Formats: sequence, C-alpha cells, structure tokens
Amino acid sequence: MKKDYNHCYYLALIFASIIMIRSMTGYGMAEKHTENYSVKVELRSLNGKFLDLSLRVPRFLMPKEIEIRNTFGKKIERGSATLSINVVKHKTNENDIQINEALASTYYHKLLDLSKKLGAPEHDIFRITTTMQDVIYQDDEKLDEDLYSLVKEVGELAYVEFDAFRLKEGETLRSLLNDYAETIAGGIPAIEILEPIRTESTKERLQKNLKQLVEDESFDKNRFEQELIYYLEKYDINEEKHRLKTHCEHFCEALENNPKGKTLNFIAQEMGREINTLGSKANHAGIQKEVVAMKEELEKIKEQALNLL
Repeated sequence: MKKDYNHCYYLALIFASIIMIRSMTGYGMAEKHTENYSVKVELRSLNGKFLDLSLRVPRFLMPKEIEIRNTFGKKIERGSATLSINVVKHKTNENDIQINEALASTYYHKLLDLSKKLGAPEHDIFRITTTMQDVIYQDDEKLDEDLYSLVKEVGELAYVEFDAFRLKEGETLRSLLNDYAETIAGGIPAIEILEPIRTESTKERLQKNLKQLVEDESFDKNRFEQELIYYLEKYDINEEKHRLKTHCEHFCEALENNPKGKTLNFIAQEMGREINTLGSKANHAGIQKEVVAMKEELEKIKEQALNLL
C-alpha cells in the first residue's frame, strides 16, 4: 500500500511540474492501518471566491485544529473545502468509554416529547439516543503524538491524491477554455468575409440618402460632413477586430503559463468589451449572428474559468 502511495506521489509531482493548472474541484482519500489504529482522511473541494475550509475531526485532534487548518489551507489556497479525519482504535480500554448522561437525557426527553406530539412510536427512542453525537465517546483528551504523526502522514497522502485530481480537472478545463477562445477568434475571419457585403449595402443606403438630401432645399453641407465623419468612425471595426484577436491570443498564452482563474476572467472581460462594441457597430444581420455566437462562447469561458484556482 505504501509503495503505491509513493508512486502516486512522484507521479503527481511530475504532473504538476508540466501542467501547473488546477481546478478548484478536487477529491482525495487515503487510509492506513496499524496494529493499534485505522486512520482515514478525505479531502474534497468545490469552487469558491475565497478559502472556506470545514474540518471534521475527532475530539482528540481539537488542540491541533488551528495547525491542521493552516497546513491544508495554504495548500488548497481557494475554494469551498471539507477535510474529514476518522480514527478507529483497535484496542480500547474499558475506562476510555464515556457516556455524557446529561446530553443523553436531553436528547431522550426531546425525542420523547416530539414522539408524543406526532403520535409516533416510542419504543426505539433509547436506541436512537445512544447513536446521537457525543452521547457515547472515547475519552481521548491526551493527544498521542505517534498517532498524530500517523494522521499527518495519511493526510499528506490524501492531499497528493486530491491535488492530482485537481490537476487532471485543470487539464480538462484548459482544453475547453482553449477551444472556446479559438472559436471566438475564428469568428473574426467570418466577420471579415461579410464586411464587403456590409460596405456595399451601406454605400447604397448612403447614396440614396445623399440624393434625397441634395434635393432638399434646407440641406446643410457642413452639418452633413460632420455627421458623415462621425458615422464613418462608428462604422469602422478594424480596431475592435484587432484587439479581440490580441485578447484571444493572450488568453491562450495565459493558459499555457501557470494560469489563474482571476487572470483569465480579467482577459475574458476585455474580450467581452470588444465583442459588445462589434455588436453595436455591426449594422448587418450576418455580422450580428457571428457576434451572438462569440458571446455564447464567452459565457462558457466565464463559467469554466470560475472553476480554476
């Protein structure tokens, strides 16, 4: 078992050095059995803006809670995570078994009152009471340092598996995000194909309007020139296309260089600005269609980037 975990550990290190991209979604579990104890550690996480680490540990580990929280918090960095540690003693001294009679009495009478109100059977209330948390427990007030060392060892193995999971998920996200960005960039040539049609259509419309204006006795040539210049400036989309292409390239480069979700989201926002401007300047149904397709891919980017560490 130990040999397998060591193998997993070194594979994870190699994997990490190559990819360096992590999802916030992760799961890892490890367990180890000795003559006196069985220790199992599970670590799972989902995406979140900040670190939210929940601990589920035995009573005897309470004095080490801050140390455990700091150790795993630094490694996890960000996300909503749960660390569960379960320890089973194979040899138990009779004097170690304790019953919290006050707590048991409270549970019992509360359940009895509830049973009477609901008209539910009462015969099973005592059994249920004995299963309630902290009613029956082992008196482990003294921390066994050898056991704690074992817990830390198993915890590290669980983290290695957890991190390997995040790396694998991160690679999947990298591939998806790269495809989305390339699809957006691929929309630019499609828009350029439609631009001559857009130009000809606009030219015909301007010629028609110009003819009507010239025939109008109140025609103001200076005002017309000013409005025409303004219109032409709003008409040109070359800068937006260039900036959008640059942002897409920047996004794909970031994916290959130790990316962070926050960085990718920032670039996605810049992409969104250019796409929105293209849409407002389009003035052509075909180009608008391409812009809508770009926006759909951008929403996918924003959604998936939230899952990256």
